[in-house]
Amino acid sequence: MSRKAAVIRGDGTGPELVDAMLRVINALEPEIELIPCEAGLEWWQKHGGDTFIPPETWEVLKSVDACFKGPTTTLPGPGTPKSVAVTIRRYFDLYANVRPIKTIEGTKRPLGDVDFICVREGTEGLYVGAENRIGDTAVGLRVITRRASERIARFAFNLAREKGWGTVTLIHKANICKETDGLFLESARRVKKEFRDVELNELFVDNFAQQLIKNPQRFNTHIILGPNLYMDIISEEASALIASIGCVYSANIGDSYAMFEPAHGSAPKYKGLNKVNPTATILAGAWMLKYLGEEDKGEAIFRATWEVIGEGLHVTYDLGGEASTMEMAEAIKNKAVEIYFKGR
Repeated sequence: MSRKAAVIRGDGTGPELVDAMLRVINALEPEIELIPCEAGLEWWQKHGGDTFIPPETWEVLKSVDACFKGPTTTLPGPGTPKSVAVTIRRYFDLYANVRPIKTIEGTKRPLGDVDFICVREGTEGLYVGAENRIGDTAVGLRVITRRASERIARFAFNLAREKGWGTVTLIHKANICKETDGLFLESARRVKKEFRDVELNELFVDNFAQQLIKNPQRFNTHIILGPNLYMDIISEEASALIASIGCVYSANIGDSYAMFEPAHGSAPKYKGLNKVNPTATILAGAWMLKYLGEEDKGEAIFRATWEVIGEGLHVTYDLGGEASTMEMAEAIKNKAVEIYFKGR
């Protein structure tokens, strides 16, 4: 039976990046029905309302096996809708946000080779959006539960074991946020007892941020685990250690559903210029193929992408080349087709 995935095209550079991703994926003829959907700022500017996600998109999201979300824009300020990503994560309980950070052969290494994975709790913390303003005082409720903290810790330890890595590094600020971060830390320590083969390394988030620049190699082959806001910031910092934020792909994983997306934003100032790096979008799509059972096709796209970047002949400006978004996608597509169909 063919599996189904929703594809949110997004806004800003989202639609052109998603088109690039689809060009690569469709060339491998996956047995997955890809259903295009609308969501994001540009849809909301036309239709209004209290959400960036239209009702018809919700119907599709609820009927499929997974979701791909292109970059979308989220407005700052009171009274504007919650982000598309946060809304979907919380609705489908996608508690594990996973962002691999790995040096790509053939690219610049700002601070040397790195290879680790950021695992972020995706449903709680300040991202629950429980905020109020009373006169000149604004108050936000930070929610940390034992249930969510233990399951994300268990996810991180299982991922370390699956990859054959020996350490989970947990970042926190329990010396200051004694109850919230204290509970997150306590929960991870409890889960650690189930994983005698994996070490738990504990660091204050500010110290970790400094160490990530001073000596990033100390975290190679670590799973970096943290609460929602900390890991959102830290994983963005970590992206500066590899070729480009345009290369960082992401998954949001729950027990029976997942959403895949590039880790970067919608870059609206580049909309329509056909110049943005499509790597993160393409690799997030390849990861979705793997999740939906098309392991060989997903792996062919990963291999093709690494080879195209390594060769440096058809890459975008941020990778030192002159290729457009679609030219780079075309090169990846051609190589992925060669890899996959020759291997049949």
